[in-house]
Amino acid sequence: MNSRFSCVAALGVLAMIMVGCTTTEEANQAIQSKWIGQPVDSFFTYYGPPVSSFPLNDGGTIYTWVGGETTRYIPAQYQTPQPAKQDANRVMRTTTETQKKADGSTVTTTKTSSFGISAQPAAPQMISPARTEDLFCELQITTGADKIIRMLRATKDTDGEGFSFSRCAEVMGVKK
Repeated sequence: MNSRFSCVAALGVLAMIMVGCTTTEEANQAIQSKWIGQPVDSFFTYYGPPVSSFPLNDGGTIYTWVGGETTRYIPAQYQTPQPAKQDANRVMRTTTETQKKADGSTVTTTKTSSFGISAQPAAPQMISPARTEDLFCELQITTGADKIIRMLRATKDTDGEGFSFSRCAEVMGVKK
């Protein structure tokens, strides 16, 4: 009963965490609602300069902005195989001793011993090696000749640093 309750509680906590996560699409919508119609210089003043720009024939510009770069370390994952069954050559012996004490009380001691050759306990096996993941947010920002943001969207968005599905949501301060 106790393990069933633990599993249900763990699933409940996981569901609550997942509900609080922001996806890339939700981050896109929030970022667009905040920045479309604003001067691109305001965006760059707040978040930093673009990494590249491409001039358009109509006088506008397409900018590529990258931010929130960090590296997450993911430790190696191990699994311990199930222990091998007891070897057929092992012998179990149980002994019971009874002692009478000076005060007239009796003490009974039972000992169990095993003899023979048994298999060594299985060593943990690596499921996946340690690795690092680069986390970042890449946005494409399109402006008109007036340098007002006309379109803004996440072109590359990794998972977030915590439980978030969107690094862009974290970097842009999008709250769910």
